[in-house]
Amino acid sequence: MSNEQILTLRAEVQRRPIGVFDSGVGGLTVLRELYRQLPNESIIYFADTARLPYGTRSAAEILQFGREIISWMVQQQVKMIVLACNTTDALALSTLRKEFNLPILGLILPGALVAVQKGSRLGVIATPATAASNAYRHAILEKKPTAQVWQVGCPEFVPLVEQNRLYDPYTAEVAQQYLAPLLEQQIDTLIYGCTHYPHLAPVLRELLPKDIQFVNPAEHVVAATAQKLDSIKERNTFPPLPTRFCVSGCQRQFAKLSLQWLGFTPAVEKVSLPTVALSPLESR
Repeated sequence: MSNEQILTLRAEVQRRPIGVFDSGVGGLTVLRELYRQLPNESIIYFADTARLPYGTRSAAEILQFGREIISWMVQQQVKMIVLACNTTDALALSTLRKEFNLPILGLILPGALVAVQKGSRLGVIATPATAASNAYRHAILEKKPTAQVWQVGCPEFVPLVEQNRLYDPYTAEVAQQYLAPLLEQQIDTLIYGCTHYPHLAPVLRELLPKDIQFVNPAEHVVAATAQKLDSIKERNTFPPLPTRFCVSGCQRQFAKLSLQWLGFTPAVEKVSLPTVALSPLESR
């Protein structure tokens, strides 16, 4: 292969989009960071709105959803996947990495790395599935064995965000209940263990002492994405394509919610995901 052909091939790979997915609008917190930190990258954003919330699903369901979404994204010729979903990271990341031959990045490790630098009494608010997996606890203690970690599953947060009820008095009541055990433990740092939760920041900050530090893993997974792109020489140096927004559920509802988080109303495609067969063990 000539040098010219190598350069052409490298340019083609650089121009390929990054695939980002979540159950709904939560992953838009990751998308905003991608726009800020990697403005040249083209992106395909998929929201599995027909099957949200993910946080009350089984590990087998989450793995199957991840397989279907990534299989579809591979068909779209993405160069990398960012799991903008802590539940998928916690329950399926290691298996998905073995099954697909492209870089797949999760939120939990980058979030944990930053959290241990900020404090030693760490609170994690997450979906019930992420909290039950202990993924954040394991990642934090691996990096800082002396840290203390308390996790709270918050099943109502994702539906409240998806219904755009951020300033509903009921949301503040629910948040107060979820934060109470963490306040009792006098945490010094709070980790958003779900990408939906930064949307609740104004509510949460009102309920917590001013000296508590917040960790938003969305910021840090994008920094890790930038490092990975540089290491494999696939950072895009060309103008990006417009972001493709795709959903499995209602296009109108997603577009309406996105306006608040992105500042514009995206054109949204509805897609049908490929059916991916279970392995013999999983289908029993």
